[in-house]
Amino acid sequence: MGTNISQTEFCQADFIEFQNKLFEQLEQLKLLLQHPTFGQDTLKLGAELEMYLVDNLGNVSSNNLKILQQLDDEQFQPELNKYNIELNLSAVAIAGKPFSSLVNEIRDKTKKLEEIARNQQTNIVPIGILPTLKKHHLDSDNMTDMPRYHCLSKHLYQQRGENFKVNINGKKPLSVDFNDICAEGANTSFQVHLMTKPEKLKDIFNAAQLTLPFVTAMAGNSGIFLGKSLWDETRIALFKQSLDIRLRDEVQWQQPTRVNFGHGWLRESIWEFFAEAVALHPPLIPFCQRTEEKPLPSFHELSMHLGTIWPWHRPVYSSEGNGHVRIEFRAIPAGPTSIDMVANAAFAIGLAVGMSEEINETISLMPFRFAEYNFYRAAQYGLAAKILWPTENKYQPKEIEITTVISKMIPVAKAGLISLNIDNEEVNYFLGIIEQRLANKVTGAIWQKKTLHTFEQTMATDKACEKLVQVYLENSRSCQPVAQWEQLWK
Repeated sequence: MGTNISQTEFCQADFIEFQNKLFEQLEQLKLLLQHPTFGQDTLKLGAELEMYLVDNLGNVSSNNLKILQQLDDEQFQPELNKYNIELNLSAVAIAGKPFSSLVNEIRDKTKKLEEIARNQQTNIVPIGILPTLKKHHLDSDNMTDMPRYHCLSKHLYQQRGENFKVNINGKKPLSVDFNDICAEGANTSFQVHLMTKPEKLKDIFNAAQLTLPFVTAMAGNSGIFLGKSLWDETRIALFKQSLDIRLRDEVQWQQPTRVNFGHGWLRESIWEFFAEAVALHPPLIPFCQRTEEKPLPSFHELSMHLGTIWPWHRPVYSSEGNGHVRIEFRAIPAGPTSIDMVANAAFAIGLAVGMSEEINETISLMPFRFAEYNFYRAAQYGLAAKILWPTENKYQPKEIEITTVISKMIPVAKAGLISLNIDNEEVNYFLGIIEQRLANKVTGAIWQKKTLHTFEQTMATDKACEKLVQVYLENSRSCQPVAQWEQLWK
């Protein structure tokens, strides 16, 4: 969604031109990926942090453009809704202490952001979904007034032809309709970008898919939506349903949703993902670039197309330097603290790299639908989930508690990070945050749900949600990992 566009109205000829460019660029990318210098640059790590803007009561403040104007910092960008803002962190070399660098920059940048916001009685909250959101916060009146958002909303709604329907299970199930895509803006995340050696890219991508359920269970921080306790990572269900343009039973062939876990393991090359994206999804916004960049092609149209598909792991092409394709980890929620988020990133990267050495045999024994099943179970139940995993017999995965598997996977994550030449002290510190969370059986989602339940014993749900956000914000500013927060339900 992040690409600026200057055109919002399109005709059939625009779609045909765009589609033809996609076909051409797929062939060009296939050849470029085989070039001996492609991807031969210093490996780096980057991230994007999405945050909420709230008033002193914990309700949304729809003033992102005003704050951005006063900040005058290109690393901060608007998001879909007026009460969200994004920080694009600097890319850092993976070797050494990359995670400490990310934490330091988050703190430095958000300190300046908070100073500006405070003058407008606004607070900054990193959280997967804000508990105080109301349905009227999720309509077009709260959409950031930028052409790309209006264009995307119009085209998605046109393709669906009726309201977006959201149905999510929980203690009190949620069923609600939205007449545009602003419900998607309820989801805020910590999106991590990882460069890898080109020859390792496919295997690390597959390993990231396989191990995503463990990261999702450990990182859950989106347990409450519209006042209801739902999934530990409600973002996963909400994001998928709030952008689903399909109408069931209209035709025999059902196009896959544009928000998805994936459609199968990669077998030969990351190129398969790009080709599959073009095959499965028709263009949504056929905005063509009229000039080409040198010396490497920008693949503007292909990148634009990938930007209108939202898998939980996505390859991202870059023409910088010798060119590269990196992996974007999209499922990690924002919050609760800078340390928690970066620890989640370290865990995700460590698992993906650590499992990549044996991934080809593993995925032969783990059907892709098992990995997808595990992901949604982890999103729904968090640390209480049961997943399918090879234990006693590697040829026949059985259901097992996810925490049992996670405890065995932490050494794998450590080995993966060390293989990237990350300092041992760095590895032990950030994965230690994960170990502490696992030992205490506390994630951001668990803390939120239990705290809300405690507050609801003495006050109405709306007031309990406000109180929850206020206490959450105070804890988040302390920079103490969530496993160390006071447990008010005890």
